[in-house]
Amino acid sequence: MIKKLAIGLFALSASVASTFAIAAGPAVPLMKANNDLTDKASLQRGAKLFMNYCLGCHQMQYQRYERTFRDIGIPTEIGQEQLIFDGSKVGGHILNAMDSDDAAKWFGATPPDLTLVGRVRGTDWIYTYLKSFYKDDSRPFGVNNTVFPLVGMPHVLQELQGLPTPITEQVEEHGKTVTKVVGTKTDGSGEMSTDEYDQAARDITNFLAYVGEPSRLESEALGIKVIGFLFILFILAFLLKKEYWRDVH
Repeated sequence: MIKKLAIGLFALSASVASTFAIAAGPAVPLMKANNDLTDKASLQRGAKLFMNYCLGCHQMQYQRYERTFRDIGIPTEIGQEQLIFDGSKVGGHILNAMDSDDAAKWFGATPPDLTLVGRVRGTDWIYTYLKSFYKDDSRPFGVNNTVFPLVGMPHVLQELQGLPTPITEQVEEHGKTVTKVVGTKTDGSGEMSTDEYDQAARDITNFLAYVGEPSRLESEALGIKVIGFLFILFILAFLLKKEYWRDVH
C-alpha cells in the first residue's frame, strides 16, 4: 500500500514538474502572434497553407474536414475540390498517407499530430517557430530553428520565405564565450515579401489555434451570457432579500 502511494506521489510530482517546464517556455523571446479567431479570411488562408505545406507530414486526426470547412466559412464543395488531395471523404478526419514507420526512419521520429498543438504550445510559440528557421549545413535538412534547436524537419515554407541566415553574437555562458544565434535574416529568395510571409505565418497559427479548440468562440459567447444571467439573478435576489427583511427591521 505504501509502495503504491509512493509511486502515485512520484507520478503526480513528475506530472506537475513537466507542466511547469512546458509553461516556462523556451529561452528565446517569443513574438506576438496577435491572431484573431473571428477573422475567417485568415482562417481560410491558414487552412489552404496547412493543407498544401504541412499535411504531407503532420495530420490532424481529431478534426474532420467537414467541420473545419463549415466553421471557417468554406463551402463544402469548394473545400472538397481544392483542399482534399487524397480522395478522402469530406466527413472524414484530416489524415495523411505517410506510414509512421517510414516517417520515423526519415525524420528520426514520427511527425506529431497537430490537432492540439495550438493549445499545448500556444499561438506565440507557433508563430515564432514558423519565423525562426535558418540555414545550418550541419543539420540533415540543412536548417535549424532558434525556438526548437536541432529541429528534425525541413523548412517546408522555404519557397515562400526563402532561406534565412542566422544572426549570431558572442555571449558568456558558464564562464565560456560561445556563439549564439539571436535572430535570422531572410535571403530574399522566397516568393513572398517579409510582410507577406509574416501574414502567412500568422494565418497558419490562427488556423492551428482554431483546430485546437473549435468551439472556443461559442464557449466564450456562452460564458458571457451565463455571467450576465448570474449578474441579473444576483440583483433580483438582493432586492428580494431586502423585501423579505424589511418587516424584520
